[in-house]
Amino acid sequence: MCDSVAVTSLLRAVLSPLAILRLALGWGAFLIVLLCAPLLAGPLPSAVLWVVLLVIVAVITVCAFGVVTEAEHLARRLGDPYGTLVLTISIAAIEVILIAAVMLGPGDHATIARDSVMAVSMIIMNLVIGVALLVGGLRHPRLRANRTGVSLYLGMLIVLLSVAFALPALIGIEGAYAPAQAIPLILLTVGLYAFFLIRQMGAQRADFQEVADAVPPASVSHAERGPIALVFAQHRAELVIRTLLLIAMVLPIVLLSHDMATLLDDGLDRLGAPVALSGILIAVIVFLPETITTIRAAFSGEMQRVSNLCHGALVSTAGLTIPAVLTIGLLTGQQVLLAETPVNLLLLGMTLLLTLATFSGRRVTALHGAAHLFLFVLYGMSVFA
Repeated sequence: MCDSVAVTSLLRAVLSPLAILRLALGWGAFLIVLLCAPLLAGPLPSAVLWVVLLVIVAVITVCAFGVVTEAEHLARRLGDPYGTLVLTISIAAIEVILIAAVMLGPGDHATIARDSVMAVSMIIMNLVIGVALLVGGLRHPRLRANRTGVSLYLGMLIVLLSVAFALPALIGIEGAYAPAQAIPLILLTVGLYAFFLIRQMGAQRADFQEVADAVPPASVSHAERGPIALVFAQHRAELVIRTLLLIAMVLPIVLLSHDMATLLDDGLDRLGAPVALSGILIAVIVFLPETITTIRAAFSGEMQRVSNLCHGALVSTAGLTIPAVLTIGLLTGQQVLLAETPVNLLLLGMTLLLTLATFSGRRVTALHGAAHLFLFVLYGMSVFA
């Protein structure tokens, strides 16, 4: 009886009226878009097109704040890196599912994985981190991340992004891996990513936590919470419910983003904007929850959490996307074009070097953020060029 009362009380605390409203709004909007698909398929007047897009973006934003709320509850309960890992892996996995859905749908989408991961890389490592460093650096004079943790992320990113974008141009066939090359790369990538997660959650957990003297006293602490098994045993029901609620709020964001892609392409075409801008805008929307959480962490002075959210999300995206798209290509016979253009390879190399320079110093500042934002502007210029 006591257990039943406790579970009921927990459900009331987690499923607040605001959380229920966000769920209803997100899934209700998705069902309406689904039911109105025949009407939205035809050419719409420009005014109607932009109103529908604005409504969808507004709904996604409301759901995004719900995702942020649940992610912060989990982070406070679990501590880093477990708390941020829940958010980064869930969003990265859904991004992979979205790419896979496009590849398995009608039409030729040989470059969808390349374009999406490249856009995500530039958005996370330059736009999101740039804004976060600017916000945090202007508020806190002494900000410092755990340099070992950041270097581990960078080591993973150098390998995974090189395999994704540079290597196929050198050893592949017309920018795509041959089946004999794809199979070992799938196994190696999955193995490396799994080993990284095991070390991150186990023996090297401390490398992904805040440096004790770098976190301002007024900020929210995400320090040690004791053995994770003990934390899970004590709060199992709450952790499961909040994780399910987080996923339930993330799904409408991705589903609505996918459904609005056609409308966005139509709108950008009427404006004469480049087609690649559509993928960038969708990537921004999909990663909106993580962006909000990252900026909040920077505002509190938690720079290692900024790295865990941004670099961790990109490691998860690349580590899950490369094997997934190569596997789909093998099973369906589709060509998966991964080799990037020289311009994007240059920008990616500059981004990795700038990230190394930013986080290897004794502290990070707003000036580092400005440099990252400058690089993102260069990426935007290359898209429009």
